[in-house]
Amino acid sequence: MNAPDSQAFVTTRWTQVLAARGGSEPARAALSELCGTYYRPVLAFLRRTGTGVDEPEDVAHAFFAEILGGDGLDGVDRGKGRFRSYLLGALKHFVANRHRRAGRKRHGGEAEHVPIEGGDSESGETMLDPAAPELEALFDREWAFTVVEGALARLEREALESGSAGPFAVLKAWLSFGEEPGSQAEAAARLGMNEGAVKVAIHRLRRRFREIVRMEVRQTLPEGLSEEAEIQQLIVALSGGGERPAF
Repeated sequence: MNAPDSQAFVTTRWTQVLAARGGSEPARAALSELCGTYYRPVLAFLRRTGTGVDEPEDVAHAFFAEILGGDGLDGVDRGKGRFRSYLLGALKHFVANRHRRAGRKRHGGEAEHVPIEGGDSESGETMLDPAAPELEALFDREWAFTVVEGALARLEREALESGSAGPFAVLKAWLSFGEEPGSQAEAAARLGMNEGAVKVAIHRLRRRFREIVRMEVRQTLPEGLSEEAEIQQLIVALSGGGERPAF
């Protein structure tokens, strides 16, 4: 596997966005990359809160368009807070406003906002109020899976580039969360290696996996803030879904 670049991510993407308030092309590109990583958790959140007659995908696109439009960062305290916290707060506000507007439209514009917890969507699934604690846990879990899947995809690309796609295909089982990987003796036989070499290869693969996860998490933090708390939150989110993080 390729060694990590010791100079990478000195300035995080979120720091770059905050510094420029989205006004420069690099900052806008960084914000777009961050939003792309969070498409899955945003979509899951929208599906559970209900989107009226609109498809959740369309509402997700509208939400990100608002964030990327240039004014979405006006309320952010410069240099403070995680991107995940900012985005979740913005999403709750966005959904609450949609529900409020929909309620007023149904009642001639005079209705007060009514919490929707316990209501039913057209699919029969119970909708939750945007402030429901369950939704934050859902958002965090989807975020964690997205980060992990992105790290696995990057590992696979690195393996292809280094000519080690074959070994990676066998050893990636030791990064799996939902199933037992099998015996290292079997892996050694498949790869024509001894068990000691397989153990070393698995150790290196897991170490690189952890590095990639940490680098990705670091991108969502302001410069100077340690990623340890975010890593712990990621582990908690995965564990809450019955998964066993491999780092």
